[in-house]
Amino acid sequence: MSGMVVTDRTPESAKRITSPNDGTRQLLQWGSSMVGAGVLAAILLQTLLGGFGPTGASTNTGWFALIVALMCIPFGGLLLTLGIAKWFRNRRTRESDKQHN
Repeated sequence: MSGMVVTDRTPESAKRITSPNDGTRQLLQWGSSMVGAGVLAAILLQTLLGGFGPTGASTNTGWFALIVALMCIPFGGLLLTLGIAKWFRNRRTRESDKQHN
């Protein structure tokens, strides 16, 4: 086994990914915006648009709010989760770069 450090074996293409503009900020912004829109639609559905029961929403606009909530919350949650994971990875990479320099 060679005495190489793990970062020495990292390909150059992987080292370039941690640039300041790698899309992390956009993932966090869009993910939180979509989750916020979905939660707002769900709150509006329950409070102003008649709520929903076992057969669905009780008004036409309630159905629209339900569709928006069911679309935005899962997709925005996935974007937000990916953004948080990238943020943690970038933070860990920066800390390991500081230790090696």
